[in-house]
Amino acid sequence: MEEETISLREIFEVIRKRLALIILLTVGAAVIAGVLSFFVLTPQYENSSQILVNQSNPDPQQQFTQQDVRTNVELINTYNVIIKSPRILDLVIERMNLNMTAGQLADKIAVSSAENSQVVTVTVTDPDPKLATDLANTIVRVFQAEIPQLMNVNNVNILTEAELAVNPSPVEPNPMLNIAIAIVLGIMAGVGIAFLLEYLDNTIKNEADIENHLQVPVLGVISFVGDDELKEGANKRSRRGTT
Repeated sequence: MEEETISLREIFEVIRKRLALIILLTVGAAVIAGVLSFFVLTPQYENSSQILVNQSNPDPQQQFTQQDVRTNVELINTYNVIIKSPRILDLVIERMNLNMTAGQLADKIAVSSAENSQVVTVTVTDPDPKLATDLANTIVRVFQAEIPQLMNVNNVNILTEAELAVNPSPVEPNPMLNIAIAIVLGIMAGVGIAFLLEYLDNTIKNEADIENHLQVPVLGVISFVGDDELKEGANKRSRRGTT
């Protein structure tokens, strides 16, 4: 227990000794993260459209079975790939007259669906909130129009179209999150550098360092006496002589 107490005392002593360095690195990291988040990084906006995958059923009186629903869910994985394929995205680019490739457009798209759900969500991220909205809606419309030819099915309906908010908020960057992460990293870096400097510092500072380094006991210490202390001692002796 005693060794642990000494070890903790040494840790706190190193942190106290290098506290200014730790604070400087932490503040610097937070400032850099804030500047990057507010002034350098381009804000990104996103919007989503949803489609519903239903099994085609020629008999309106016949109810959907569990097998039908399972089949639809399995088809969703295929639909997710088709949505981001050049066959769909090239048509979207042509319809919207975009100056980008299918690969560049695919990087802006995220396709997801909840587990065992027949709803597919198409999310588009772009610096322009209006373009993100238009892309999301155009993609699901083109996909709905093309899927009957691609897979000979007609089971996709648009559930929800993307709508442009009055005052859209960017999803990236998140300044508060970035600053919080920078503060944590700054503290970790500051503490790490403090211990590294302490480890590399092999100078002898006190009697304990001499004993640890030479493995011999200290018999005596010669103290340093400055000019001010000499003058103060002389004044005291002169005052005692006059009295």
